[in-house]
Amino acid sequence: MKLNLKKAALLITGLLLGGSVFAQTSDTENNTEYVKPFSSIDSYRTWSIGANLGAPSLLLATGGHNGFDHWTPTLGWGVSLRDQVVHAFGIQFDYNGGMVKGGVKDNQLYVTDIYGQHYTSFSTKYSQFSLSGVLNVATVNYLRRKNAVSFYMTGGVGVVYYTPTVYGAVTPGITTTTSASFNSSNLVIPVGTGVKFRIADPLALNLGYNENFIDGSSFNGANQYPVMSHYAYGYAGLEYTFGKKSKPSIEWANPIASIHDEYTMEEIRLQKQLDAQKAMNAKLRADMDAMNANLAKYTTDSDNDGVADFFDKCPGTPAGVKVDGSGCPLPVVVIPPAVTPKPDVKVYITEEDRKIVKEAIRNLEFDFNKATIRPHSFPSLDRVAQLLVEKNFSLKLAGHTDNVGSDDYNLKLSKNRAESVKNYLVSKGANPSTIEATGYGKNQPIATNKTAKGRQINRRVEFTLF
Repeated sequence: MKLNLKKAALLITGLLLGGSVFAQTSDTENNTEYVKPFSSIDSYRTWSIGANLGAPSLLLATGGHNGFDHWTPTLGWGVSLRDQVVHAFGIQFDYNGGMVKGGVKDNQLYVTDIYGQHYTSFSTKYSQFSLSGVLNVATVNYLRRKNAVSFYMTGGVGVVYYTPTVYGAVTPGITTTTSASFNSSNLVIPVGTGVKFRIADPLALNLGYNENFIDGSSFNGANQYPVMSHYAYGYAGLEYTFGKKSKPSIEWANPIASIHDEYTMEEIRLQKQLDAQKAMNAKLRADMDAMNANLAKYTTDSDNDGVADFFDKCPGTPAGVKVDGSGCPLPVVVIPPAVTPKPDVKVYITEEDRKIVKEAIRNLEFDFNKATIRPHSFPSLDRVAQLLVEKNFSLKLAGHTDNVGSDDYNLKLSKNRAESVKNYLVSKGANPSTIEATGYGKNQPIATNKTAKGRQINRRVEFTLF
């Protein structure tokens, strides 16, 4: 018998572990009333916790015999943690505890164990841990959008720890047996059925019945091997499904309702799309009719001057008269007499002029790694600007850098510095058309770039006056 129970336990454990392959994978929608068909299990709340109170006994639901046939009502309790893998199947961990009491019937003197001891009653404290598969029945409801009642069956395997106490018989004519108590544990196979009633989406009333078959013969304290021990547990409790409120509980979800909603939503979407297309077509047709009705107004040209009457501000223009874009005659252009150009006056660059430019070059400094001119350079640049204004000289500015940095960066920096000098001179009155600003980057050094002094010399803006 022990061997058969262990084989059954291994078989049930395999079924529990294999049940997870039924989980589906797909996209999810966070909606408490609708989940897209064929969505993944993550679209639902699947974890639940429960608590119950009940009455444990040694009596099978169909009667049976377990030594002591007279049952004394006691209180048991239990808690559970369940993961609903798919609509129809879940895995549940249970803890049950309590006490079972019983004794012999009125017409029975005692119970005898395999050691010849006689007992008249017993009480057994127990704690049981088990892992079970939960099979939901009738998860599809064609009468309601959301299920309200759920029937289920369970089967699993676990271990029960128990401490039975037996009380010896005091009967005339036989040897009195001493009361005894001991601790034990055995493999247990719980099998049960039940029904749940939905109170709210996360809360349910749970009514159930379990029969627990124990791989041992001493649960009631009187060992009557080979008769195996068992005890029953009828209970009532509450179960709460936790998780995000945006997700529905898979316990009460109806796949038929989701498929119906999907069809209805798609039908509404397509109808809206069709209505929008019809409205767009009607607007295009109205716009086309309005355009055709006004086409003549925009194309009629009564005076043949090339401007439509709608835009013609001077209707009735005589034939052959040239008009502007508004249909009005163009004004007659009177060509003034030719003006004798003044002879060019040559202006020569003096040594003093070159001295002013050289001083500006020598004093010119910029902020580090920028094109911003430092203020102490302004006075000498002001004298160059005055020279350009008074003598109308032309000036070429050539920006140069050392070889530190990339070619593109140095070319851009040298150009920006030359432009910065030009902008300053223009702000002081110089003619921008007479100033040319060019950047050469690091391509025209006048000293070595291997020393700091050489690189300082190469960072310059050259002035060429002409």
